[in-house]
Order: sequence, then structure tokens, then C-alpha cells
Amino acid sequence: MSKRLYGVDLGGTTVKMGLFDTEGNVITKWEIPTVKDHGGKHILPDIAESIKKNMTENNLSKEDVIGVGIGVPGPVDKDGVIYKAANLGWGVFSVRNTLSDLLDGIKVEAGNDANVAALGEMWKGGGKGHKNMVAVTLGTGVGGGIIIDGKILTGSTGAGGEIGHIHVEDNETESCGCGNKGCLEQYTSATGVVRLAKRRLAEDDKTSVLRDEEVNSKTVWDAVKISDSVAIEIANTFGKYLGKGLAAVAGVVNPEIFVIGGGVSKAGEILIDYIKPSYQKYVFNGSREVKFALATLGNDAGIYGAAKLVLGE
Repeated sequence: MSKRLYGVDLGGTTVKMGLFDTEGNVITKWEIPTVKDHGGKHILPDIAESIKKNMTENNLSKEDVIGVGIGVPGPVDKDGVIYKAANLGWGVFSVRNTLSDLLDGIKVEAGNDANVAALGEMWKGGGKGHKNMVAVTLGTGVGGGIIIDGKILTGSTGAGGEIGHIHVEDNETESCGCGNKGCLEQYTSATGVVRLAKRRLAEDDKTSVLRDEEVNSKTVWDAVKISDSVAIEIANTFGKYLGKGLAAVAGVVNPEIFVIGGGVSKAGEILIDYIKPSYQKYVFNGSREVKFALATLGNDAGIYGAAKLVLGE
């Protein structure tokens, strides 16, 4: 039998898992609940038990499994040590060594979930064919993953790629979730788009379909697509901030491509149309020819990237 590997994406509610071949084809995927009781002490044992069960179902011995990769919601260094995951109740410890012990010595590699998802998009998604990539996740917050020469840029404590907390606005009066003011996340996440929309709608009584329905990221972008003038103003503000932030990132890491994912990206290619003008305005000329693409793996990016962690380059 050819060798197999596992990719694990540990979320706050569920753990997504996949069995892969070495070419990156998913053979089977499944989920288990994330049990956070008692400081999250059951999470890794539950994962190990589920993997062992899948190995039995697929007649896999330890020798058939190259390894297990796992993405976790918190900063993880190059040695697989997590520096606290508050929403799981975890402190500082080696995820890599702990899970490997639970799996009777099977090789384990661990990384931050956003970085690992970026690796998945580089390998089999929107960034396929590129080795220097920045993944931008526009969800409830704004996350990022930076891939340089095919490897995750982790930083000293695994906090590399936190692009959502680049400062882009000096005059902001409200605080970001991180405690600072004027972060990129405050304007370009799903909640950020809603903030921009509510602020714009409060400025005057200009007619807009957004006044007649629930304001969320989807309704804003749907309104943009029907040329609603107020929605277009909101989209321009969104694009101004995101383009400016990504230009700053490009000046540091000089990527080939930005891959845009997360819930906000479901708006489609129109999103990129609003990012590019601001990006081109602010970017250093050495990164002016960068490509933009939408993420394609959706919620599976994490398991693909985790599997790729095991394979390395």
C-alpha cells in the first residue's frame, strides 16, 4: 500500500480531519466535536483516538502513515510549541510531542491554523503554482498566512502573518479586539464591513437598498453588484484600507500572489476590483505586478495545509 498522511484542523467547535495520499488527494474526511472542558485536556486524546480508529478502518499500520499535521488556533513556533490558545483553555506546551506520544510515536507537525490554511491554498488551492504567497482571511476577524519559498513564515513565537492588526487609521476612536485602535481588521473583516456601512448610513439620508434590509457583509456586496451608490462608497472605503494594508505587507515579503479567503470573499472577484486601486497607489514598485486570486478550498484549506506540513517541501 502507498503511504498515507493525516491533516487535522482544530477549531473551537469542531475538529476537521482528513486522510490523504502523498499527492494531496483526500481519501476520506470527517469531523469530531472539540471538547473544551477541563482546560481542553481531552482535545488531543480525542484526536488521537479518532485517527487510530480511522487507521483501523483503512487497514493502516503505523508504518503506512508518514505523519499527522495539525493546525491549532494560537501562535505555534517552528518546534510545535503553542503559546496559549485562550479559546481552548491551553497554556504553553508542545502540541507536536504530546500528540505524537498519544499516537505511539507517529511523526507530528503543528502550526497556527491560519498559517496552515495558507499552506493548503498554496499547495492545492488559489495559490497553486506559487511558492511566495500571502493568504488573507476576511472572516469575523482578519487573519493571514505568509508563505516564503514554500514554507510558513512563523516568526519567533508563531505570531507571524497577523496582518489584521496592521495599523491603517490614526483617527479611529473605537478599540479593536486586540486593544489597539485603527487596525485593518476594524474595516475589512465581516464585522468591519458592517461598521463601515452603519457609519456611512448614519451620515445622511441618501437612498440605499441597505436601509431596507439587515446590514451584513453579504447584503453590502450584493448592493454593490446592483450599483447602489452608498454601497459603492462603503466598498471604496473597504478597498482603500485593505489595499493600503496589503501594500505594506508586500513591501516586507514581496509575494507573487495574494489569495483572498474567508466569508467576505464569497462576494467574488468584485472584491479584488476594489482592493487593486488602493494597492497600486501605495505599493513599492517592486511588488506592483503581484497577482490577486480568491481562495478555492473553503473550509478544507486547514486539513490540506496540515497534511502538507508533514510532507515539507
